[in-house]
Amino acid sequence: MRKSVNALWLAVCLCSLPCTVPADNLTVPEKQEEKPETFSVTLPGRGMTKENVLSQFGEPEKKYSAVGTPPISRWVYKGFTVYFESNYVIHAVFHTPEEN
Repeated sequence: MRKSVNALWLAVCLCSLPCTVPADNLTVPEKQEEKPETFSVTLPGRGMTKENVLSQFGEPEKKYSAVGTPPISRWVYKGFTVYFESNYVIHAVFHTPEEN
């Protein structure tokens, strides 16, 4: 009987012990989305004349002659290109990093 009481007492003691096992915490960093660099550059606006573009941005690196009807020409600056219909800006676009 004494053995069964000791066994019972041992079982009660073991059951009252915490059942958790200490473990290391593993922290996995969240994936960071790559954000493109931001910068502020003024481009020629739609409707500006060639003279306005020259006075504000200076001489382009290259000028392409007008083609088609209506005549569309383009001026290439470092970092961007300006498209003209006749004498007026219709669009200006940044170059991709590979184009710079």
